[in-house]
Amino acid sequence: MDSDEQLLARSETDPMSFEPLVDRHSGALYAYLARRIPHAAEDVLSEVWLMAYAGRATFDPDRGPARGWLFGIARNAVATHLRRPTALPLGYGSAEDQGWDAVDDRVDAQRSAPALFAAVRALPDGERELLLLVALDGLTPTEAGAALGIPAGTARSRLHRARARIREQLDAAEPAYTAPIPLTSHLIPGAIA
Repeated sequence: MDSDEQLLARSETDPMSFEPLVDRHSGALYAYLARRIPHAAEDVLSEVWLMAYAGRATFDPDRGPARGWLFGIARNAVATHLRRPTALPLGYGSAEDQGWDAVDDRVDAQRSAPALFAAVRALPDGERELLLLVALDGLTPTEAGAALGIPAGTARSRLHRARARIREQLDAAEPAYTAPIPLTSHLIPGAIA
């Protein structure tokens, strides 16, 4: 099985070599786009593949893996789409878009969700996008760095900093635990009434 980088290089002389890249990465790219622009993900995915095919000669393996390069194209396509007058704001889906099983799985997390969302929103734009590429889209820090046009070491340090900031904010937002008063406390002499 050829690597993505080999397929990109070969596709310059053999256009059919580009097709396996589409098969390998369409699912992940669609998921990335659907979280950001759910109403237009399919259309923008088509644009991503057209731009990737047209720009395949510009891919530089020294700047990062092909997967990161593809996500960089997708990120730029999202930005372009959101600048269009008909584009809706950035969104990561809602409970209505998911099945009941997914909603049930998230019940325990709902208590801390507002604090988590606030902490992620408070991150600088570059750190937030890097964190989302890694956490939601499954890119490695190196691939996410390539998508954002930053070196792999910088991506890892920014990711570490972003996670630390979120951890600090979540720890600060966590209320102190207090033991519940038993329902039978009124029956126990000397118990708090």
